[in-house]
Amino acid sequence: MAREICLRQLAVRPRTRAELAGALAKRGISEEVAAAVLDRYDEVGIIDDAAFARAWVSSRHAGRGLARRALANELRQRGVDGEVAGEALEELDEETEAETARALVERKLRTARGEPDAVFRRLVGMLARKGYPPGVAIRAVKEALAAKSAEAAEFAEHIDADALADAENDLDSRRLD
Repeated sequence: MAREICLRQLAVRPRTRAELAGALAKRGISEEVAAAVLDRYDEVGIIDDAAFARAWVSSRHAGRGLARRALANELRQRGVDGEVAGEALEELDEETEAETARALVERKLRTARGEPDAVFRRLVGMLARKGYPPGVAIRAVKEALAAKSAEAAEFAEHIDADALADAENDLDSRRLD
């Protein structure tokens, strides 16, 4: 029964060991039986949290434009060990993350309407929700605005990305205290 539950779960999409353990517990499978089945599946490579994490990072970054912070949170929610998640996230370097942020902003900017300051806030907010650090988000939006129009370029010229990012980081650290 435990094997069937796991195989049905895996037929839908790849799963982490923790997700399969949760599914087995929900169906009333004892911890001993679950551990034995999961250990065997681990042994033969049917479940592999490291491969899952690498595929998840690649897919979610390319498909949704999520940054490392958001991806780390999603992996943690799926029960991927922090060290395994960290290794998968190492494949996503800062330059790639910044390029993705710029591409997201450029795509959204094509349909953005309103005053440059409102557009700036909306775009930085969008990147923040996708897990981008303040400095990366602000620089990406500033660069895209500067390239859009004379009015937007004039607005962007007055943005001090480093000062804004520092202020945002200060706010974040105060919230944690």
